[in-house]
Amino acid sequence: MKNRINQLFETNKKDILSVYFTAGFPRLNDTVKIIKLLAQNGVDLIEIGIPFSDPTADGPTIQRSSELALKNGMSLQLLFSQLEEIRQSVQIPLILMGYFNPVMQYGVAEFCKRCSETGIDGVILPDLPLEEYNEQYKMHFRENNLHNILLITPQTPAERIREIDEASEGFIYMVSSASVTGAGKKVEDFHQEYFERIQQMNLKNPRLIGFGISDHDTFENACKYSRGAIIGSAFISSFQDHEEPEKTIPGFIKKIRKKN
Repeated sequence: MKNRINQLFETNKKDILSVYFTAGFPRLNDTVKIIKLLAQNGVDLIEIGIPFSDPTADGPTIQRSSELALKNGMSLQLLFSQLEEIRQSVQIPLILMGYFNPVMQYGVAEFCKRCSETGIDGVILPDLPLEEYNEQYKMHFRENNLHNILLITPQTPAERIREIDEASEGFIYMVSSASVTGAGKKVEDFHQEYFERIQQMNLKNPRLIGFGISDHDTFENACKYSRGAIIGSAFISSFQDHEEPEKTIPGFIKKIRKKN
């Protein structure tokens, strides 16, 4: 079976919307509910965050959601249990995103196997070096039809970008700026020169832009230079103070897709 991420990029040529949220937040059992709501409201791809105690690349919003999810009792084992029946109701691509330490403690081979059994299509582990992945773990990902999504930043040298493009499957996560995640940026804060430079490299993999995408304007701007964009902190902020995510998710996605 072809990986759902590849199917998405073959079917949707532009304006792909990916949303990140932290599993187990705001309440422990909200994970599946949020996935279903996102899928029902037109999101193309979902990144499910694995909460971690030391999320170094995350801004305060995602850090707080991760801390609360851990306090709620979320773990990787529990997350797989929550997702056991997700493919009975959700067909869009699902990605797990987190740090390598919990995956290593779980066991990489077993982790990849459980991802496959659960219906996970890809994994984003920003602190797993490409060389280490290639030498030690690639076979486990390949055996389970699981894509390892790699990141580039404005500081990534061209030669390294070529290496990442060659090793990538699915898409490349294009970090908009050299900072932690967060929704406080404006359109003009993004590195247009960087976006244009990457466009001109004619990479073989499609790209999604993430970090700082927070509203319709930033989403639309990112889509000019890539196949779509990833929203995380702004989405988490939209419902973190509300008990019921279904009250805010439809309106949030509608505002991102089109200005009101």
